Amino acid sequence: MTGGAGSDPVGRAVLRAMRETGASAGGLYVPADEEPVLRLAVMSGLPAPFLEPWSRVALAAPIPVAVAAREDRLVWVGGQQQLARDFPRTAVAVPYDFSLAAAPVGDGSGTRGALLLLWPAGHAPRLSEAERRALAAACRRLAALLDAGRGPGGAWPRCAAPRVLPVPPVRTVGPDEAQAAAGYLERLPGGCCALDLDGRFTLVTTGAVELLGERADRLIGARPWEILPWLRDPAFEDRYRAAVISRRAVPFTALRPPRQWLTFRMFPDATGLSVWISPSDKDYGPVEPAPTPAEEVPARAGQIYHVLHLAAALTEAVGVQDVVSLVADQIVPAFGAQGMLMYAAEAGRLRTIGHRGYPAEAVAAFEGVALGAAHSPAVRALATGEPSFFTTPGEMERDYPGLPRLTGKAARAVLPLIVSGRPVGCCILAYTQPRTFTQEERQVLTSLAGLIAQALDRARLYDTKQQLAHDLQAALLPHGLPSVPGFAVAARYLPATRGMDIGGDFYDLIRLGDDSIAAVIGDVQGHNAAAAAFMGQARTAVRAYASAGASPAEVLARTNKLLNALDPELFTSCLYVHIDLRTRRACLAGAGHPPPLLRHPDRHTSVLHIPPGLLLGVEPDARYTATEITLPPRSVLALYTDGLVETPGADPERSVADLAGRLNDAPPVGPERLADLLLEHRRDDADRQDDVALMLLAALPAGPMTPS
Repeated sequence: MTGGAGSDPVGRAVLRAMRETGASAGGLYVPADEEPVLRLAVMSGLPAPFLEPWSRVALAAPIPVAVAAREDRLVWVGGQQQLARDFPRTAVAVPYDFSLAAAPVGDGSGTRGALLLLWPAGHAPRLSEAERRALAAACRRLAALLDAGRGPGGAWPRCAAPRVLPVPPVRTVGPDEAQAAAGYLERLPGGCCALDLDGRFTLVTTGAVELLGERADRLIGARPWEILPWLRDPAFEDRYRAAVISRRAVPFTALRPPRQWLTFRMFPDATGLSVWISPSDKDYGPVEPAPTPAEEVPARAGQIYHVLHLAAALTEAVGVQDVVSLVADQIVPAFGAQGMLMYAAEAGRLRTIGHRGYPAEAVAAFEGVALGAAHSPAVRALATGEPSFFTTPGEMERDYPGLPRLTGKAARAVLPLIVSGRPVGCCILAYTQPRTFTQEERQVLTSLAGLIAQALDRARLYDTKQQLAHDLQAALLPHGLPSVPGFAVAARYLPATRGMDIGGDFYDLIRLGDDSIAAVIGDVQGHNAAAAAFMGQARTAVRAYASAGASPAEVLARTNKLLNALDPELFTSCLYVHIDLRTRRACLAGAGHPPPLLRHPDRHTSVLHIPPGLLLGVEPDARYTATEITLPPRSVLALYTDGLVETPGADPERSVADLAGRLNDAPPVGPERLADLLLEHRRDDADRQDDVALMLLAALPAGPMTPS
């Protein structure tokens, strides 16, 4: 929807923000009704199609306006390099040089949306103090205006499409001056023409008509790449987009059949582009022939970038639910759909892997439907390999009686997901109102279906590997810990968040009779199946030698000799603790493992500096030394792996001291709750590069043989 700011105070506020900050373009995003989505409400300085991929933005998306609204902070991008580094998905779709700021619209009491401003190429690397103040003031004004304009119950005003505000002209001229300007252009060598921001001809000189080879009345109101077949290459539209966004002069050269090379120089501003066309004497070589009217027109640059934008998003998906969430939260809003169904093809049937906006009975009606069934549009799409587009309930009712009433949807796009001729699933985008799918939208959705199919296929393989890793890890770690008289024990394991969900950290608690136990913890090099297998060998060896009655030092020495004989080219750290339950005496021996911690009854925590010993699996004849301590009632012995304390670039001793401080400051709770408190800062770490294992042995205040 296009129109002047007129009596629209929000539109006037956006134009004022552009004027006071010197921005070349701007847009206001507000929350969509009952969806975690921002929709573009007002924009100026750019054609509406440029922002089409971002007319609806999921709040969870890694896109500047979403980050600004979600985190309630200013996002500044000083140029294309920073955009590629911080927001690669956006950079893929807008590969031009410009600066942008996305700011939360609010007054300190909550975010009402986000204001997006763009500056031409060449802006300073940072916002000036004056620009920051103007931007902050604009966000406060817009927040007040949005609050005043909200309807009953606080609902935001509905808008079918963004309101596009033209930038006021620099000046207006009278008829005499306009005629003088036309005469001036006619006298220039070559040809001159003007394009509006949408890329349509608004003026052509006689020289331009001759050079372009088309009548003036056919050119006016048309876009060059639509009216002139030899300019239909997306590269030419791309140059126009580059000029509009960067506000820089952009040249390009094209061949007008059969042999005339023309040079175009585009000079943009906020209202359009001035284009100077001149003949070129240089021959730039052969080019692909222009498509004839009967041939399919090449994809437009905007369409290509839209697909690239969504493709970049799909590359971020890892597991199946990642793909489902991305389609639901970002692709569905981008196409304005109100519902989504995703199926995976498994064992000759369709299995529902995700849905949004569908009633439960509609989901259940097609769950597990056979791929040979005839009553499912998803099955038909997979059988033919062709997408289907239903624009009205009548079209669906004709082919699938009862479907519109069951689903409550009036239009849908049914996209088969096929990889190398093999069906992997189906994605359905649905609409509550009748909808016409343009040819461009059909092409984009068809291209997107192939990308979703590849992402889903990769994700299913990843999930299979993850499940295998999880099962292997579960088989190698203890399923439970034995009860220990006089002690309460807790153990935790967290896998690394990078790579497979499997690692080499291990722990064990071994009953050696009525009067003694052994606790062991270790960390094998690596995070893969080989590390897990080596971990299983180490844990088994320690348990065997401990059960045979070997002392702590002997347990490590014999385990080390065995692991060296197996020659796995891996090594492991290990800490072994033997505890006499009658005397509460603990004998500890270590093999290159982080030192244990002891929280005393007065809650003072000390680091136990036992002889470190050599890692197991390095030197077959290595010797180990044991240290004895007493575990008084209400004391806690903490055994852990380095994943709990190590941080890249941090001093290991400082990290151990920090863990001791956390243990020292923890409240007097049982070991289960205490273990959770010690792991809090690691459990939510999205970039955990190492496994974490933790075992706590809390000496109870009762007699030494009282069960826990």
